[in-house]
Amino acid sequence: MVALQRAATRGRPYPIMALIVQKFGGTSVGNIERIKNVADRVIETKKQGHDVIVVVSAMSGETDRLLNLAYQIMDIPDGRELDMLLATGEQVSIALLAMALKAKGQEARSFTGHQVRIITDSSHTKARIRAIDSERIFRELKEGRVVVIAGFQGIDGNGEITTLGRGGSDTTGVAIAAAVGADVCEIYTDVDGVYTTDPNIVPSARKLDRISYDEMLEMASLGAKVLQIRSVAFAKKYNVPIHVRSSFKKEEGTLVVREDATMEDIIVTGIAHSKNEVKIAVKGVSDRPGIAAQLFERIAEANINVDVIIQNTSDSGLADISFTIPKEDGKRALKLTEEIAKELGATKVLFDPNIAKVSAIGVGMRNHAGIAAKVFRALAKEGINIQMISTSEIRISCVVEAKYGEQAVRALHETFDLANKKP
Repeated sequence: MVALQRAATRGRPYPIMALIVQKFGGTSVGNIERIKNVADRVIETKKQGHDVIVVVSAMSGETDRLLNLAYQIMDIPDGRELDMLLATGEQVSIALLAMALKAKGQEARSFTGHQVRIITDSSHTKARIRAIDSERIFRELKEGRVVVIAGFQGIDGNGEITTLGRGGSDTTGVAIAAAVGADVCEIYTDVDGVYTTDPNIVPSARKLDRISYDEMLEMASLGAKVLQIRSVAFAKKYNVPIHVRSSFKKEEGTLVVREDATMEDIIVTGIAHSKNEVKIAVKGVSDRPGIAAQLFERIAEANINVDVIIQNTSDSGLADISFTIPKEDGKRALKLTEEIAKELGATKVLFDPNIAKVSAIGVGMRNHAGIAAKVFRALAKEGINIQMISTSEIRISCVVEAKYGEQAVRALHETFDLANKKP
């Protein structure tokens, strides 16, 4: 067993003879014709002299179909059995792609997560990768084969099948690239790169040539759907260049790489937008030490991620605590919060699913003052009320009413002139 690692000597993303990991999402393998197109793309890369490992998602819509079946059986499906069910989606697509490659004269072999020993922890439906055994991968590559691996899945120490959560195939691709010391991990999607914001909201949004790991981490965590956040974290940790490309075009996409000095010349790189969160407010709790810890420790134990937190106090000795969480965890979190609120003697719990989070992101914020004021001024000019604020050294996020989310994106994109190419 080898731990995840990356060769320090790797330099340019595409040496003459490179080891390349190509990850194709569900849209890219959505039907037989598209699977054949993926096979053509893989063969083209192989003919250029590169070794190729392909990581594949389930066919588009398949995971949702399987989830729907599960929820028809149980209101809250058992985690182990849900993983057993969902892992079948990728098994179909890897076998079909391997067949397509062989039909076109390219030797290939498909593997599930447990066959190549992608070892994870035991957190069903949200497992984290601990190690990858690359021995079998290298053995197949040495034989001249393309290795096709199921994304999204692994196996824990007890031999149980696990899945990595939504977008987990991105994480699989980057983790494998780290484990084998690949020169680049190409992520093929239905978009041709990372844009300054969602082009569906702002048609003048501009494709970025490159973006830093930290900026991409923020954008991924704040609503940009191009890459899954854990995949970017892996890439940063092991210095794996990611090339975000379109499955349907030949053009270069966006490189996600280590930050350099020139990136700080641009104050704001992009605007992210998410409607995938809900807000919970616990009203009228005692304003004393330990209350917040008691609330959020219990929520953390339930494996629910909390994002923005605001606590307001009053002269009466009572406080209100508001926080946001992923919408998919909303029902569980609300039920748990109501139980905790009773224990804390809170007056009531409020639940608001109609929120949006809009964020300005850029490593240049570190060295420029007044960016927050500029964001607030732009939203005020549009008559948009800010409910919550969260910041980091390279990001400013505002929670607003959902119906104003896209309006806020357009306002900030224009305020920071992101449609124009920066020097």
